[in-house]
Amino acid sequence: MSYAAAAASGPAQSAEEVVQSTDTSTESLVDVDSIHVSTVPSDFESQEIKTDTQATRLQHEAEDRDRIQELEAKKRGIKDKMQAKAAKAEKKAKANSGNPVMLGNAIAVAGLSAALGFGAYRKYAAGELTWKVVGIWGGVVGLFATGDYYLSQYDILCPPRIHLPLNRTGADSRRKDICSERSTPRNS
Repeated sequence: MSYAAAAASGPAQSAEEVVQSTDTSTESLVDVDSIHVSTVPSDFESQEIKTDTQATRLQHEAEDRDRIQELEAKKRGIKDKMQAKAAKAEKKAKANSGNPVMLGNAIAVAGLSAALGFGAYRKYAAGELTWKVVGIWGGVVGLFATGDYYLSQYDILCPPRIHLPLNRTGADSRRKDICSERSTPRNS
């Protein structure tokens, strides 16, 4: 027995049921004979890009690849700059490894940092560390740094006296002028 025969043998539908079922079932149907149905060309399967969505996705992927390449180029540039900076700092450190002024400054900074850190911890543990105390000691550090800077400049321009003839031009004449102001020689 077919579906049509089974449906015909059952009770008859009322007019309301017929209208309700007809309205809801036919509204969503598409008429295949209308012009709204799209047809595809015969070479559709051989096309690389078949839909607008696929074209948009490929465009976004290309933009993402470009953006990634730009970021990688920036990253390489930053890495190269950092390597150059590190090489320059290493070269400067090697060049000044025997400089007593640089060594003295490094020892002074390390000692002062340790002393200030220990003193600050003691004040904190005792509950006496305030912003006023921090400000005062910050000023002391600033005065020490200023004094150290000028002392270092003087020591760099006027190293201990070694009995070498001085050239009277350029930096050596400046050194002679500044160093002649010393009242007593360092290494007598």
